[in-house]
Amino acid sequence: MWAAVLVASCVVLGAFFTFIGCLGLVRLKTFYHRVHAPTLGTSFGTLMILLGSVTYFSVTQSRPAVHEALIFVFVSVTTPVTLMLLARAAIYRDRAEKNDNVPSPDGDTEKIVK
Repeated sequence: MWAAVLVASCVVLGAFFTFIGCLGLVRLKTFYHRVHAPTLGTSFGTLMILLGSVTYFSVTQSRPAVHEALIFVFVSVTTPVTLMLLARAAIYRDRAEKNDNVPSPDGDTEKIVK
């Protein structure tokens, strides 16, 4: 019973983090604001769902199930790299096209670089 409660709470919490990331992707205004929201879902959401999976399979198979750790490592490594590549490509494109919504070099999105 204790394992079922722990697994359910981890999966629900992971789904909540993923939902918040998706909601931020839909609700935020600019690309530069939206690019950060999905990383919450892939980082914390994946971690909680994988913790629930490790707990479930460790209890039901009576041995530690740690192959989910590889999934978390790959997701944790690829998500920030993808985020940086997308953001840099968007900044390069916006500066080349001389768009007005390019963030300033100090990271403040309220200041517009012209």
